[in-house]
Amino acid sequence: MDRIPVLVRAHDPISRAGVLSQLRQQPEIRIVEAEQAGEARVALVVTDTVCAETRSVLRGLRDRGDLRLVMVAGHVDDTGLLAVVEIGVSAVVRRGEATPERLRSVIEAAADGAGSMPPDLLGKLLSQVSMVQGSLLTPRGLNFTGLTDREAQVLRLIADGYDTAEIADALSYSQRTVKTVLHDVTTRLNLRNRTHAVAYALRNGLL
Repeated sequence: MDRIPVLVRAHDPISRAGVLSQLRQQPEIRIVEAEQAGEARVALVVTDTVCAETRSVLRGLRDRGDLRLVMVAGHVDDTGLLAVVEIGVSAVVRRGEATPERLRSVIEAAADGAGSMPPDLLGKLLSQVSMVQGSLLTPRGLNFTGLTDREAQVLRLIADGYDTAEIADALSYSQRTVKTVLHDVTTRLNLRNRTHAVAYALRNGLL
């Protein structure tokens, strides 16, 4: 059996001991200690609330590389939920729902690249995403891809093999405008050239 190596972090030793005792009941999971942290595929963080310390711990774990983040929390408010999702947490479990079976299921899903969240928290998250889109991005001509509609149009045509003159003709822009759009994209995303911009957009699902 390919057991999932899991690193457990908690704000207090009692919470950590409680989670460890539950996870050790699951033959699919192998607990990884701090000195073996590099072996972990999933990091499980136990906390009461999403405070500054929690966010700092999650960022530190995220920066280690290809490590899936799962959080068990006593309480998660709207601001905290958005913060941990932005950091990269793929699964949230309420402390009161953290049974051994539930933890195993969530850890397995996270290891496979899937997310998991209580339905009411997911609803709150979607509402916040909608609010951000409506109040912040749309008025600026942006969306969650990080590209404006005009930028996406230009990159799609480049991906189809159009040159600058053909793009300008197809979109009824001047060639100067097309070049400005490309310059803005490559500068903002720190890309080298138009080919790099298209490759970046395709690789990240922006087109």
